[in-house]
Parts: sequence; C-alpha cells; structure tokens
Amino acid sequence: MKFVSTRGRAPSLSFADTVLTGLASDGGLYVPESLPRFSRDEIAEMAGLDYRELAFRIMWPFVSEDLSEDEMRGIIDRAYANFRHKAIAPLVQTDHNEWVMELFQGPTLAFKDFALQFLGQLFDLLLKKRGEKVVVLGATSGDTGSAAIEGCRHCENIDIFILHPHNRVSEVQRKQMTTVLSDNVYNIALEGNFDDCQNMVKASFADQSFLPDGRRLVAVNSINWARIMAQIVYYFHAALSLGGPHRPVNFSVPTGNFGDIFAGYLARGMGLPINQLVIATNSNDILHRCISANDHSPKPLVHSLSPSMDIMVSSNFERLLFDLYDRNGEAVADLLRDRSASLKLDDGALDKARTLFSSERVGDERTVEVIREVFESTGYLLDPHTAIGLEAARCARKSRAEPMVCLATAHPAKFTEAVDKALPGTEVPLPHHMQDLLQREERMQVLQNDLSAVHDFISRELG
Repeated sequence: MKFVSTRGRAPSLSFADTVLTGLASDGGLYVPESLPRFSRDEIAEMAGLDYRELAFRIMWPFVSEDLSEDEMRGIIDRAYANFRHKAIAPLVQTDHNEWVMELFQGPTLAFKDFALQFLGQLFDLLLKKRGEKVVVLGATSGDTGSAAIEGCRHCENIDIFILHPHNRVSEVQRKQMTTVLSDNVYNIALEGNFDDCQNMVKASFADQSFLPDGRRLVAVNSINWARIMAQIVYYFHAALSLGGPHRPVNFSVPTGNFGDIFAGYLARGMGLPINQLVIATNSNDILHRCISANDHSPKPLVHSLSPSMDIMVSSNFERLLFDLYDRNGEAVADLLRDRSASLKLDDGALDKARTLFSSERVGDERTVEVIREVFESTGYLLDPHTAIGLEAARCARKSRAEPMVCLATAHPAKFTEAVDKALPGTEVPLPHHMQDLLQREERMQVLQNDLSAVHDFISRELG
C-alpha cells in the first residue's frame, strides 16, 4: 500500500517510510492511496474478537507489505499489555441507547495511549531494523505529551522532545510528562499557547538544519498516519459490541485537532455502518463554526476547563478536506496557503461534509452543569472533555433508535478543577500506579516563544 500527500506534490511512500517521515515534504499530511474495505459479512465475522485480535484484523491491510504477521502481533500485544481493563475500551451505558466508551484505561489515563503505545512499539521495531536513531518532536495541549513519552521512554533509538504551553495544562497532565526522568526525555514549557507549540513543530520539520549530522525528526503528533490508523480500531470495537454491522452505530467525539474523529470517518470508509459523527468542541469552536456556518476563521484562543481541546488550527482537518475536494492536492494547497486567513468551503464540499458530520459548541458553564447532572442521575463521573462530547451528542443526535457512543477521552482525575466546580469537595483519586504523582520530582525547561531558542536547546541537549 502506498501513501500520498494531501497537497499532491510529495512522493508517495510505503507504510514504514510514511511513519518515519510524518509531515510530507510539500507540507501536506499522508493518507492511504486507497482505503481497504471490509464487506458486511467480514465485519460480522469480527464480532466476539478480543481487542488485540480486532486491532490486527483492522490494521493488517495497511502494514502487510512492511511487517510480518508476527512482528505486527508483537507490536499490538506490547502496546496494550499495560491497559488496566481487560476489555481495553469498555463501554458504559449513561442513558437509553447512549453509551460512553472509556478510552482512558491506558497507562497515562487518556485516549492518546491507544495510538502512542502502538506508535512507540512500531518506531522501536522499524528503527532497529534500519539501524537508525531519530529525534521525536511533538506538541501537546495536555494528553499527547505524556502518552508519547510513555510510549517512547524505553526506546533506545529515540530522543523525545515535547513542547507544552506553559501554565496551560492541568497539574496532573504536566506532572505526567515532567516527572519522567529518563535520559532520552526532554520537556519544554513554551511561553505561548498550543497553536504556538504546533506551529513550532511544523516549522522544525520544514527546516531540520539545527539537528546534528545523522539525526532527523519523526512526528508523534496526530499528523503521523500510524496514530490515526490505530484509532480506527475502537470504532469497530464499539460498533461490534452494540450490534454492528447489522445496525448503524453513531459517535460523538470531543475534538480539537480532528484526528480522533477523522479515524471514525475512515472506519466508515472501510465499511462500518455509521450515519452520524458529532464534532464536539469547546469555546475554541472553529470546527463547529465550519460545519454549521461555513466559517473557518481563526479567532484568539480561549483558555478553558477542557485544555486538550484549546486548539484553533486543527491539523487533521486537512485530511478531510483532501477527500471533500475529490483528492485534489492543488485545491487543498490553495485553501491552506494562509492558515491565518478565513477559509470557506465550496457548496459541494460543505454538503458532503454535512451528510456525515454534525457539530456542537459547549462552553465551560454548560460543561460543569453536565458533569453534575450526569453524576447525579447515574453516579458516573465525566471529565470535562467527555462532558462536552455527551452534551453535543444529546443536542445534535438525529436518531434515538440508533446507538450513540460518546468517546470518553480522559480520566476525570486529570481535571480536578472542572470536577470541583461541578461537585465541590469531591475527591477523584488517581489510579494506584499514580498515587504519588504529585509528589514526584519534575524536570522541564521553560523557553520563550521563539523558534531559535527551542532549536538551540534541542541542539545543545543532543550534543
């Protein structure tokens, strides 16, 4: 299988080269030349498979030319060995035909573990086979960083640098990153917002001259295709658990960077019956405005109770645009020539998007109310991102007859500020393996929002 750039000017690559390249040379993102598609009968035969076997079945068509079956199964087994629940992604019912899929059972309590535990194992295998050592550079609005560090900390052939916006992630999120004292892990607290971090990563990939000879960057953010690929699996897992493919199962996804919900779009393209995907945003609502009003204009970023969604430039939206514009890379490049400018979709592209996607915006005040209401009615505690997803599902849902699954993206213990506003005095203990997290020693470097300062730091640490 070959992978092509969304901007049409970069060479097509194999799966392994795509994973180790990240951002395409023309600034685009890699996507498969064509999607594998399962028949209804083939999907039905997957019912009852455990999560690991399902992951192998879904991902194998993408990787079969670069990995052996034993290598792929080994990567999957190691990736999900440290998840705390045997179901890997358990479902919890919150109302009639309404479900929450808990994607926070991994080692860092966030959905990013599904992709990044897999990606770390994949990196390690590919780099050992090639005898290569690389530098992972990533930006995080909260959860990607800790999951990436956990996935890469034991990799002998990786040095990992993670940028997070200084004082704009929760204390638990920060500590999960900065208390990992491995020699190959470097945390940078950037005096800016997440978009500044993300822009810095993209600029670094475009010009890697600051790196020592023989080293290159690889991407750990959701611009890396392997992350999106791994997330497709849990859409199949949820649907098969709730009667798919014999009936459609719909999803609501709290999202800022569009990667998690794009995986649902791909699952549908691979044959999974999905009639509705709900884009759930907080006050940083560029995706909601785009779908509801064709207004994709950047606005000043707002600091919210759901910091992992405090994003105004949604990188993975480009992958959807590529399909909406009939895979015309030139058209996508023209649309995205100036990311600071307003973007409007043409009527055909907007109509195509609206056949599948709905959207809702949920502010902090309503987020807090939803956490309280759901807890009082069910005894189930939501984190603020999942509360936004559930409220968006309830507001935008088109069919009560079809199951609606909200993706629970993080454990509530990571966001005690929001929980305390909703339920004052409620203690949310961290899982046993993190009981002492807040007392652990930290190590990070606070840097100005300046590309040369970041490059100097990276170059110096790599010697």
